[in-house]
Amino acid sequence: MSVAVNSVVGIGIQNQNQNQNHNVFVYGSLLADEVVRALLNRVPPSSPATLSDYHRFKIKGRVYPAILPVQSKKVTGRVLLGISGVELHILDEFEDVEYTRTEVDVFFTENSENLRAYAYVWSNPNDPDLYAEWDFEEWKKVHMNDFVKMTEEFKQQLELPESKPRVQTYETFYKQENDKPLDP
Repeated sequence: MSVAVNSVVGIGIQNQNQNQNHNVFVYGSLLADEVVRALLNRVPPSSPATLSDYHRFKIKGRVYPAILPVQSKKVTGRVLLGISGVELHILDEFEDVEYTRTEVDVFFTENSENLRAYAYVWSNPNDPDLYAEWDFEEWKKVHMNDFVKMTEEFKQQLELPESKPRVQTYETFYKQENDKPLDP
């Protein structure tokens, strides 16, 4: 009997954490509703926001960006509001080992109100592959459709018992895309 009670209590604590809502500042591929929908099966409410003292970089060999702290710079993006614990776990898996989930202070563009939120910060601050400014509009035109397909493949993999990490899914997907013959 006590085992059953302890199990129920443990489940209750776990569900409490999963039911807690989170706010997540996004600044790259997750600015696209199509990518968010592919990952979370919904597009949560969001609000335009700015993260001060950070810079958004291109990454050599990747189509998505990285952010790192840089004094006097700022990154525009949006805050996804009301992210569940389960959804936060999916985002953690999606960002993989390349990023570290970090608490940051952002301010809403519309009313300058401050908010504490999570952001995924590039894990290697000395990465020599970071350069220039990443551009969302360019990414939408050139890379979004393939990235959505890769994200859908990742989400399917995530539901398998032996799922591949997102970086591996990304590299496999983009290698297959590059191996396709060019149209004449």
